[in-house]
Amino acid sequence: MFLGAIAACTLPALPAAAQGQGDWTSYGRDESHARHSPLRQITPSNVASLKRLWTYHMRPAGVTADTIPMPDGVPQKFKTGFSASEATPLVVGGTMYLSTPYRRVVALDAATGREKWVFTFPTNDQASTRGVAYWPGDGKTGARIVFGTRTGKLYALDAATGKPAADFGTAGIVDMKTPEVMNGTRAPLGMSSPPAIYKNLIITGSRVQEMPVKGASGDVRAWDARTGKLVWTFHTIPRPGEPNFGTWEGDSWKERSGANIWTFTLVDDERGIAYLPIGTPTFDRWGGDRKGQNLYGNSIVAVEAATGKYLWHFQTIHHDIWDVDLPAATLIDVKRGGKTIPAIAVMNKMAIMFILDRVTGKPLYDVKEVPVPTDNDTGEHPWPTQPMPAKPAPLSRLSFDMSEMVAGPPALRATCDKIVADMKVVGSKMFQPLRADSAVAFFPGSFGGIDWGSGSFDPSSGLYVVNINNLASPQQMAKQEDGTWGLKAGYAYFLDPETGNPCSKPPWGELVAVNVNTGDVAWRSVLGDNEEPELKDAGGISAGGPITTASGLTFIGATRDSMIRAFETKTGKLLWKDKLPASNYGTPMTFSLPGGKQALGVVATGGFAFQPATADEVVVYTLP
Repeated sequence: MFLGAIAACTLPALPAAAQGQGDWTSYGRDESHARHSPLRQITPSNVASLKRLWTYHMRPAGVTADTIPMPDGVPQKFKTGFSASEATPLVVGGTMYLSTPYRRVVALDAATGREKWVFTFPTNDQASTRGVAYWPGDGKTGARIVFGTRTGKLYALDAATGKPAADFGTAGIVDMKTPEVMNGTRAPLGMSSPPAIYKNLIITGSRVQEMPVKGASGDVRAWDARTGKLVWTFHTIPRPGEPNFGTWEGDSWKERSGANIWTFTLVDDERGIAYLPIGTPTFDRWGGDRKGQNLYGNSIVAVEAATGKYLWHFQTIHHDIWDVDLPAATLIDVKRGGKTIPAIAVMNKMAIMFILDRVTGKPLYDVKEVPVPTDNDTGEHPWPTQPMPAKPAPLSRLSFDMSEMVAGPPALRATCDKIVADMKVVGSKMFQPLRADSAVAFFPGSFGGIDWGSGSFDPSSGLYVVNINNLASPQQMAKQEDGTWGLKAGYAYFLDPETGNPCSKPPWGELVAVNVNTGDVAWRSVLGDNEEPELKDAGGISAGGPITTASGLTFIGATRDSMIRAFETKTGKLLWKDKLPASNYGTPMTFSLPGGKQALGVVATGGFAFQPATADEVVVYTLP
């Protein structure tokens, strides 16, 4: 860990009114990422009465299919003139803040959708697709909207005017592509998710390459929210003299990319702890050139939020060769023996949930190292065991036998049979290494049993609610010219590309609730509608996540069918759904309108789950 020259700076407390009960001040509502609102006006008994209050179109006039650049080889159906968004809007004090996929950040009147200000990038850059962060100021400096971009810039805008903050970096911009992280390369580095906020610090992860091996590092950094100066850096691959150095054979740790946070850093403000959910090192499908446990890949790491000092870590996958990352982490409370234990729920894409004491990092349910398959034909050296909690059981499918192929409808089965024949698809066991002689149908696949949407925690019931997928990736390895191994045919999914229906037996998509106080699954509900009568209870693939409210509701978009739904949190019963203009692939959010009326906000663009983007709308609902 490197501490910047101003690491000893003081961190003044923020104003007590930084977040009102009816505000939604970060992607996960607050830095716990519990995605839970204390609002109670919309209830299980009246949710079916929700009506649209206003709609805002994010796409500026003049943008068409011809003006949105698309990579070569993109199918025609994806050239729609719309761009996809995974954003969750923020609402603070009656103003909604939102990054759009059209090179703009906007502030809207939360009651009407009317634009208050618009910031347009002067260059061909774009804010992180999942949204922006809100810094409330420190009494001397006013509130700011902060965000990273796809080209590695960190912006700070005046929250009242949308103008770049003149005293932040250079004219409101900090270049995050510093020599310390670029490793002497011109590799890509940007941000796909908003940063975390702790007092007067902006804590950033990054989006980096998945291959080749060497490139920008995935280090986590904190910046002064007033000046933009670097305060601390945490090396996500330990260096000599740092805790836990030595889990990489030889010099394989040097200049390696990956091991980054492309989702969300969490902060326990009361304890001053930041939690870093670190993803997979490069290359994420083969690690023959990085033998060892590979810390801090696939680990949740706790650090002092003010200094970046290492506190503890827990690795969810040793030596990841399946690209399962660490997309889901949520601060929760576990009630046991009359006591409340501050905890954190962590899941990689395999939807194996680890519930840890957030102060010590110790599991609250026993975790054992279980033997896993190691046989392969690519010179890989898989780690012989992987951690498995006693509770809860894995939430998604983790193995597959060819006898578990979907039976019908006939057109789907025919498509799936052709995929099996063309790609030499074979079944898989949990944690089975990929091979060169066949395409292993690995579950949960690259899309993940869970992904960036993560879950939501309802503290009153102790239920953690999360949407899961059961979709395999039949991927095959091929030797490269330099002697390493890569994917033979790139990313692949075991499904019908036209309908998005998987080739394994349903269910394919579910909403699941875990009682964190017992470790048991409380309920499962099918998530997603299917046009085929034969598949009406199959569910569908989802991307994005749920929120919960104190009135006992769970809201979620996330599905291919473009629906927004409300479930009863206690039982998983579907109470309401409404057709959106396109699918919502971020998370919904809820907030108070002026006067106290509760509203529900959703960004609907489509553009994921094997669909094109077909809309550009922010939709807000409220009760009549």
